[in-house]
Amino acid sequence: MTMSKDNGDFLEGSASDLNVALDECMTAVDLFLSNKFPEALASLQAKTKDSMYHALTYATILEMQAMMTFDAQDMLNAGNTMKEAQATCQKFRKKSTVADSFNNLVHRQNLEHFTEEEIHAEICYAECLLQRAALTFLQDENMVSFIKGGIKVRNSYQTYRELDSLIQSPNYAKGKNYLHFEGGVKLGVGAFNLTLSMFPTRILRLLEFVGFSGSKEYGLLQLQEGALMYSFRSVLCTMLLLCYHTFMTFVLGTGKGNVEEAERLLKPYLARYPKGAIFLFFAGRIETIKGNIDTAVSRFEECCEAQQHWKQFHHMCYWELMWCFTYKRQWKMAYFYADLLSKENNWSKVTYIYMKAAYLSMFGRDDHRPFGDNEVELFRTVPSLKLKIAGKSLPTEKFAIRKSRRYLPSNPIPLPVPALEMMYIWNGYAVIGKCPDLTEGMLQTLTEAEAALERSTATELLADDQCLLKLLKGLCLKHLGKISEAEDYFTYIHLNERKIKYDHYLIPNALLELAVLYMDHGRREEGVKLLERAKQNYKNYSMETRTHFRIQAALHQAKSVSENGVHSGASAVL
Repeated sequence: MTMSKDNGDFLEGSASDLNVALDECMTAVDLFLSNKFPEALASLQAKTKDSMYHALTYATILEMQAMMTFDAQDMLNAGNTMKEAQATCQKFRKKSTVADSFNNLVHRQNLEHFTEEEIHAEICYAECLLQRAALTFLQDENMVSFIKGGIKVRNSYQTYRELDSLIQSPNYAKGKNYLHFEGGVKLGVGAFNLTLSMFPTRILRLLEFVGFSGSKEYGLLQLQEGALMYSFRSVLCTMLLLCYHTFMTFVLGTGKGNVEEAERLLKPYLARYPKGAIFLFFAGRIETIKGNIDTAVSRFEECCEAQQHWKQFHHMCYWELMWCFTYKRQWKMAYFYADLLSKENNWSKVTYIYMKAAYLSMFGRDDHRPFGDNEVELFRTVPSLKLKIAGKSLPTEKFAIRKSRRYLPSNPIPLPVPALEMMYIWNGYAVIGKCPDLTEGMLQTLTEAEAALERSTATELLADDQCLLKLLKGLCLKHLGKISEAEDYFTYIHLNERKIKYDHYLIPNALLELAVLYMDHGRREEGVKLLERAKQNYKNYSMETRTHFRIQAALHQAKSVSENGVHSGASAVL
C-alpha cells in the first residue's frame, strides 16, 4: 500500500477515520461480550450506512442472534442486514476489485497500490460474503445452496487468497491499522481452509472443480495466529476455533477435538468476562466433552443466570442441559428441557417434540407423565410440525419424522431406545466414553432394552431394532475397553444388512465405527478399506451427509498420521 505526497493528506484522514471506526467497533464488541447486547447494537446502528466496520459488526451480531434462534424472521433480517453491510463496504472499494478482475479474466490490479481504506474495504466485503455463506451452511447441511451460490463464495475465496498473497509480498507496506487487516485475512483464510477440508469427498470434488481447496492444518494455524493477535477479528478467530474443537469435531467428525487447545483459548476470555454468556457456554461445553457432566450442568445454569436480554443463549444451554441429563439417564430432567425448547425456540419443533416423546418412552411404567403427555400421541404429531428453512428441511427433522411414522398405525411398533438413538446422531457416545460410570449405565439401559425386545412379539422391524441396539452397545463396549466384543457387535450389523428393512443408515455407520476402532488400535489399512466401503457402497439413507462428514474426518485422521504416528506438517492451500 503506497501513499503519494499528492494524496497524503487525504489518506491520512482516511486512516484516522478508519482508526476511530475500529476503536468504536471494538468497544461495541466489548459491550456484546459483557452481555450488554442492546447497548452494543445501539452504539453501532447510526453509522451502518457510512462505516464499513460499523455495518459489518452490526450485521455480525444480528447473524449470531439468528444462528442461535433459527427463527425465520431473524434469519431473514440477518441475511438482509449482511447484504446492506456488503453494500456499505462496496462504497469504499476500488472500482475494479480483486475478485472482479479474476472473474472477468483481466490481469489483476496491483494490491500494493490500494490505499489502506480500500484494502480494509476488500477484507470487510469478503467477510460479508463469508458470513452469508456461513448462514447458508447452517440452513442447508447438504451444501446444495452453498454450491449454487458458488460465484459469491468464490469471490470471497479469491479475495482472501489475493490478500494473503499481499501479506507475503516483500513490497507489502503496513498501514496504521495493519493488525486488524492481517487478522481479517487470517480469519478468512483459516475459515475457508478449515471448512473446505471437512467436506465429504463428493462435495469437495465439485468445489475443487471450480477452484476451491482446503488444508485443515493450515486453516487451524491461521486461526490460531489470528486468535493470538491484538485485532478486531481475534475474538472471531477464537470463537471459530472453539466451535471447531467443541462442536464441529463431534457433530461432523469423530469426536476427537483438541480440548486442551479449547481450554487454552477460552481461559483469558473467561478471566476478562467471568459472566460473559458466550464464554460460560463454551466453558460448559468443554466440561461436557471432558466427561465432567455435573460441572457442565453448573456452567450452563450459570450461563442462563448471567443475562436475561437474549433468551437465545438460554436455549443453547437448554439444548446442552437436555443432553447432559440424557448422559446421566435422568429422563425427567431431559424431558423438562426438551419441553422448554419446544415452547420457546423455533429451530426445530419436530426435533423437540420428538425428544419429548423419546424421553417419555424411557420412563418406567409407574412414572408420572408430566402435563398428561403421552409419547404415542406426541410421536404422531411430529410429521405435522415439519419446518422448511430456505426451502430445505433439516436433516434431523427428516430423521425424526421417519422414525415417528412407526406410531401412526393403530397398533404402533415402539422404537426401542429413541432418545439413545438420537444421542448417536449427535455423537453423544464420544462424550460419555470419557466417563466409565456413565458408559456402564448406558450399556445397562441398552441391555435391558435388548432383553425387552427379545421378550416382545417379533415384527417386520425386528432386525432393524436388533442392529440399532448392537451398534449402540458396541460403542459403549469400545469405550469400556472391551474391544473384541465391540468388534463383534459392529460386524454383526453389516453381516445382517440384508435383513434390515428401513434403518439402512445403520450399515455405513457400523462400518465407520468399526473402521475407527481398527485405526485406534493400529489396524490403519483395514480401517481405511472399511471407510472407503462405507463411502462408496451405500446411498440414499438417513443422515447421509453427516455420515459422509464423519467418514471424511476419519479418513483425514488416517492420512494425517503415518504408521508410526507422526503427523504431517501444515501447508498453505489458499
